[in-house]
Amino acid sequence: MQMSRHGTSSRLFHSVCLLLLCFSWLCSPSHGKRSTPPPPKSSSRLPVRAVCLGGWLVTEGWILPSLFDGIPNKDLLDGTQLQFKSVPWGVYFAAEQGGGTVVVANRTQASGWETFKLWRINETTFNLRVFGGQFMGVATDGAVVATALSPGQSEAFQLVRNPDKTRTRIMAPNGFFLQAKKDGSMTADYGQSTSWGDDDPSVFAVTKVGQLQGEYQICNGYGTSKATPVLKNHWKTYIVEEDFRFISESGLTAVRIPVGWWIASDPSPPAPYVGGSLKTLDNAFKWAEKYNLGVIVDLHAAPGSQNPWEHSSSRDGTQNWGTTDANIAQTVQVIEFLASRYAKSPSLLAVELMNEPLAPGTSLASLMKYYRDGYHAVRRHSSTAYVVMSNRLGIGENTTELLEFAGAFPGSVLDVHYYTVFNSIFNNLTVDQNIDFIRTNFSGELSKVTTHNGPLTFVGEWVAEWLVPNATKEEYQMYAKAQMDVYGQATFGWAYWTLKNVNDHWNMQWMIKNGYISLKS
Repeated sequence: MQMSRHGTSSRLFHSVCLLLLCFSWLCSPSHGKRSTPPPPKSSSRLPVRAVCLGGWLVTEGWILPSLFDGIPNKDLLDGTQLQFKSVPWGVYFAAEQGGGTVVVANRTQASGWETFKLWRINETTFNLRVFGGQFMGVATDGAVVATALSPGQSEAFQLVRNPDKTRTRIMAPNGFFLQAKKDGSMTADYGQSTSWGDDDPSVFAVTKVGQLQGEYQICNGYGTSKATPVLKNHWKTYIVEEDFRFISESGLTAVRIPVGWWIASDPSPPAPYVGGSLKTLDNAFKWAEKYNLGVIVDLHAAPGSQNPWEHSSSRDGTQNWGTTDANIAQTVQVIEFLASRYAKSPSLLAVELMNEPLAPGTSLASLMKYYRDGYHAVRRHSSTAYVVMSNRLGIGENTTELLEFAGAFPGSVLDVHYYTVFNSIFNNLTVDQNIDFIRTNFSGELSKVTTHNGPLTFVGEWVAEWLVPNATKEEYQMYAKAQMDVYGQATFGWAYWTLKNVNDHWNMQWMIKNGYISLKS
């Protein structure tokens, strides 16, 4: 999905739709003309009706929040955004110019320069990253600065909170506490004792303005040794063989499985990640083969993070994917690993090269280079698996920027994601207006990219949830059916987000079992 597929989470969502591009190859050596490859033997013929196994091998906290319950200070994970207001002076401290110089305490309102992102060292010790990407530290004269491009000993701060966690003191590496002075300066020279009173210049009121709950946060939050049993138990119990049987018997024909780049280094991925997800993916393929389901392996989290959201496993919302050729090559190696491992499985339906890269952080040139190399990496191992590509988010109406590029590859497929929950235009729409939007706007968008001689089309994510308050079961049924009617026009098929979720309407299993969605036709 997008940032967070949940309205209250940190995933600031893309506009009403998302384009993903999927490719496959079946080229006649005698004629050299493009033709559509057949689906794997185990999958039903197109169009597929699929479900995404989100929150399984790539963590998203909003899908199953209880995974984070055992983390000490679980409200202070990597990427948590904090603003600090001096209790006696009533002003926020800020990285002057957004970073690169001193830290001051003279702001009456808080915005980007007054927001600090946590890098967690342990449950009480952190680096604080500023707007410009530098890290807060202490100079030799005791002044507080934000000049370090990477954190070291001088950038490690301990957050000490009062018993009800409403006030915080910040211990600097020199053993003293930060204090905000009346002249607006910040220094690391205040003593140990405090009554947490209103007159203490080392006491700050803290406002949390953002957080991430992804794979990086859960692994680094617990620490690798404690995260290992937590995640291994989750992988073993969250999605099981019985779920694949249910998927098949319900009338679905494929699963889309998000994975992270670290799976290619299993069983010993780089810190803080945990090994074991590869064995789980192996089991998923066995179950898919047993129950005649196709598998779309989806690289949901690329190295460096292709977007700032938790599902890309960004540490702090920073997006660094595609900035170097080495990073692109590393990502291609992940695709090569996945394609070579599963090419012989009759259930391999597609390999998705990347989920939801965000512009302008991901340049079109970098993305096209990667898609070209990734496509050929898949083709070295499979001539029939589709190769799924995502159009960049954040490009406004220019949803066709990759169409000409895609047309150069045989058997291309275009993937679009449609939601009516992540944009303010849906805030006050009625039941009928939401359904009309699906049948008119989304249908029109899908028709625009579904052409007679063009790529196949795939609605890779959708959900029967909306912003209509107190909707009845019958209205949800109408809404789900309207979407399936429209998205059924996609020539490759569709996939629902997600199979399981603590939020009922995002939980396709719950929706089917409780009669909100019926696939029997």
